[in-house]
Amino acid sequence: MTERVLVLNAGSSSLKYRLLDGSTGAAEASGSVERIGESNGKLTHAVGGEDHTEERPIADFEDALRSALDAFDTHGPALDPGSLAAVGHRVVHGGDLFAEPVVVDDRLLETVEDLVPLAPLHNPANLEGLRVAMQLFPGVPQVAVFDTAFHQTMPEHAYTYAIPRAWREEHRIRRYGFHGTSYAFVSRRAAELLGRPLEDTNLVVLHLGNGASAAAVRGGRSIDTSMGLTPLEGLVMGTRSGDLDPAVHGHLHRELGWSLEEIDRALYRESGLLGLSGVNDFRELSERRAAGDAAASLAFDVYAYRVRKYVGAYYAALGELHAVVFTGGVGQHSPELRAAALDGLFRLGIVLDSSRNEARSSEARFVSAEGSAVAALVVPTDEEWEIARQALEVVRGS
Repeated sequence: MTERVLVLNAGSSSLKYRLLDGSTGAAEASGSVERIGESNGKLTHAVGGEDHTEERPIADFEDALRSALDAFDTHGPALDPGSLAAVGHRVVHGGDLFAEPVVVDDRLLETVEDLVPLAPLHNPANLEGLRVAMQLFPGVPQVAVFDTAFHQTMPEHAYTYAIPRAWREEHRIRRYGFHGTSYAFVSRRAAELLGRPLEDTNLVVLHLGNGASAAAVRGGRSIDTSMGLTPLEGLVMGTRSGDLDPAVHGHLHRELGWSLEEIDRALYRESGLLGLSGVNDFRELSERRAAGDAAASLAFDVYAYRVRKYVGAYYAALGELHAVVFTGGVGQHSPELRAAALDGLFRLGIVLDSSRNEARSSEARFVSAEGSAVAALVVPTDEEWEIARQALEVVRGS
């Protein structure tokens, strides 16, 4: 049986793809189509260490996927649908209905559409990606892998908000969590690095990027996570506020006359590091901080402090901790952030080694000191490989 999987990630105006061997993670090609629906669309196809770029109007998702397939035909490798074991799709929100990846059929499409109110910015695009791929690859199994699925193991007391019963039962308002495919991949890789069975490993995993979240993982199963009903709750992010007094909405509405849409836009797109410092790129923030920019320094401190609070909280939730794991663009590449986030936690058994922490590497590695009771790790994530791996498992089992 072929192991090739085409992984698709359809966003609101973009399509990312990667063709890989789902058993090893080896990528044959990858690419992206940006600015879908605009006159200045852009396709980038990477293969054999070279990027091939084309700019032209991209009308819709069907046009985007057809353009990607044309790039395979032109630049390689050959992408015969018969050579694919599956097409794996990232779907952001599965509500409380999906704890595992699922083969896509008409009923699944209807269910994902029913969940649109829980993820109005993401699920419609994911749904369009599913439909287009089913049309263009009619004989290939399509597998939906949900960002929320990993967190379906949370106990009821962790996912339940203290709100009226009708809100919880009729409107599905609860903690769902996101970044699930990343947590699944990183947790398994961290256990390997520690030399422990995954089922006997307790981790606090920090997925830190433009979107950021934390999770408490016991034995490979999520017991709590920082994002909630939406990806807005929790850590400070590039443009999202993270944890916030829920009365802020009412206050802004009463005092400024802002609509809910205006408030949501501000909290999603104008807050976080951007709202604190004027930039949302963590590398630029770090450069400004090093140059003495007070706003950048405050933003860095707020970001690191929020991370440190969650490490402590999830340590308490787990009871026993084997490692704190950093992943995502910021988690992997900012030694300053790792040092600040773990500063003062030596009494909890977490001791960073400064030389290990500051060494540049793209490999999974220890950054804690020898003898640290709790390890600190950096583990690069690979969500596409995880999607491909899960898609293969579903196809093999069907």
